[in-house]
Amino acid sequence: MSTNSADNGQFGHRSAPSGPIVPKTASEALRPEAGTPPPKRSRASRSQFVVFLNFVISLVMLLVLAAGFALYFGKQEFNEPGPSANADTFLVKPNTGVQEIAEQLERRGLISDARIFRLGVRAFGNDSALKAGEYEIKPRASMRDIMELLKSGKSVMYSLTVPEGLTVEQALQRIADQAALDGDMPGTIPPEGSLATDTLRFTRGATRQQMVEKLLADQKKLVEEVWQRRAPDLPLASVDDFVTLASIVEKETGKGYERSRVAAVFLNRLAKGMRLQSDPTIIYGLFGGKGKPADRPIYQSDIKKPTPYNTYLINGLPPTPIANPGRAALEAVANPSKTDDLYFVADGTGGHVFAATLAEHNENVARYRALQKELADEAAKAGAAKADAAKVEGQTDAPVDGGDGDAGAAAQ
Repeated sequence: MSTNSADNGQFGHRSAPSGPIVPKTASEALRPEAGTPPPKRSRASRSQFVVFLNFVISLVMLLVLAAGFALYFGKQEFNEPGPSANADTFLVKPNTGVQEIAEQLERRGLISDARIFRLGVRAFGNDSALKAGEYEIKPRASMRDIMELLKSGKSVMYSLTVPEGLTVEQALQRIADQAALDGDMPGTIPPEGSLATDTLRFTRGATRQQMVEKLLADQKKLVEEVWQRRAPDLPLASVDDFVTLASIVEKETGKGYERSRVAAVFLNRLAKGMRLQSDPTIIYGLFGGKGKPADRPIYQSDIKKPTPYNTYLINGLPPTPIANPGRAALEAVANPSKTDDLYFVADGTGGHVFAATLAEHNENVARYRALQKELADEAAKAGAAKADAAKVEGQTDAPVDGGDGDAGAAAQ
């Protein structure tokens, strides 16, 4: 059995170094011994390609992290309430790109960052889906809310109303005064009676020329439609006469229920060769398309002033319409009431009293004048000075009794 301590199996005992023992100084003995050197790096790990690849991977990871943070915070800002505390309108003109829209929104203070809006729109695939128009932006609307609104095309709508009985000149003035419309007015004035009486809805950017063309087209279509359904044997030579008489009916009464009866009176008079004696034709002859001033009555002397439109002096119809008739007036002339009435006079309540004979009509006129006198007496009690001034004016040139209807028929 071996007696060598290195082979005796005892743990923790170091074997004696082989070779001669070199004596050390005290400082050398205290100096720590060198450790085991690290293994040498392989040639592959020391290549520049591997170094570059590691750099690229690290850079990509940083970019992914940065993009993730940017996407998260961008999405938060895209969805959070916007900076505008008040409602506002925003106009998108045709052929405007997303970048320009975003910049305009930022300049107007409707969004906080044009870049986020632009990227958000593109991220949702709406780069070419935003529509032209004028939009109402609600307070605190988010970028996403604005994107959805511009995508929907739900623009702010404006109204243009041309009431029944306006002349073409008065209707054109309304179109010219509508600030939401663009462009100039037409160079020529359309014929009297040729514009539809309607309410048009439009978005900002529509032109005045388009409005006029729409009203012209609508009126032409309406007139042709109603004319085709007219009653037989009307004493009207043409569709132009039809529109002219409808314009007179339009101006004579605002009561829908009596339009067909007023039309019947005028048609009956035409059939008998009687003059129409319509006060609105006197007004048009005196003032044209501008219309009578509201504070200017019709005087007895106006009845005797010759104009091409004064149906107290001319036979038959005036040369043109005196206003734009609406559907109800056109329908009334095309299919009038079946009646023998030849006269009507105002009843003091906005309507009219009708009569088939002159004697009956004179009684109606007398009752109307008595009512007018009663009203005048009450007005005199309320303001004597004003009544005296009106009386002085009436003595020189008295207003026509009634102010509308068949005012001159009682003198026949």
